[in-house]
Amino acid sequence: MKTLHIFLLTVRTWFETDFKSQKGATATEYSLLVGLIALVLVVGVGAFGGALNTWFSTLGTTVSGW
Repeated sequence: MKTLHIFLLTVRTWFETDFKSQKGATATEYSLLVGLIALVLVVGVGAFGGALNTWFSTLGTTVSGW
């Protein structure tokens, strides 16, 4: 998990310095950003999918009991 955090900080720093040095963002840069966000979401759901399923099931049971 620490390696992933370091990787994301490195990518964020690279994006910040790269985007500040250019005046406009192109469609390519936006697509790279969207791709990175999608990758993070897929990895997050893959890593925490079971726990999220359990949490939402418990929440649904609790709410239906009100």
